[in-house]
Amino acid sequence: MPFSLDTLLGAADSALRTLFATPHAARSQPVGELTEARALLTQAEQREAGALMRVNHVGEICAQALYTAQAATTRDPVLHRQLTQAADEETDHLAWTRQRLDALGAHTSWLNPFWYAGAFTLGMVAGRLGDRWSLGFVAETERQVEAHLDGHLDRLPANDAASRAVVLQMKEDEAHHAQWAIDAGAAELPAPVKALMRLAARVMTTVAHRV
Repeated sequence: MPFSLDTLLGAADSALRTLFATPHAARSQPVGELTEARALLTQAEQREAGALMRVNHVGEICAQALYTAQAATTRDPVLHRQLTQAADEETDHLAWTRQRLDALGAHTSWLNPFWYAGAFTLGMVAGRLGDRWSLGFVAETERQVEAHLDGHLDRLPANDAASRAVVLQMKEDEAHHAQWAIDAGAAELPAPVKALMRLAARVMTTVAHRV
């Protein structure tokens, strides 16, 4: 299916906003007025919390790319609307993780354009396979992200209540997105595909933790 000019312009606009604009959340951070985290953490804890939140921020960069690509490839107007809505909800996560990075004095990943391009390509491939497989990709991605966030809850410093609250809300939202995809008719991905997704995610998280 050839892309319309509106679709191409929309995808380009989404990429530019995700990579270069300051994201704005529709929802407030999961906690109210936050005590400055740095005052509660050792330097080592601050570095580790910043690195973990950088990984989570990269995950949200990828989520924007995936949902944008999948919305661009579906012919179903209802699914297009649902994917766009999911991307909007993920924008909250993008904004929250960026706010936590700023509070912790940590930088975003220097490879964000690369992460976005890779995720957009995967989303295009998934979308081209058809809606059931595209939804299956959503469901499996969100399940893996949920497990990944569980691991971060174990690793985040106990004193960094702000970051922990953000990760908990993200985990809840990701579970909701996975269930939505399943209810919408997601196909179960083959085991080798799931394994490749886990491997790609491990590479991304390892690199983003450092840069």
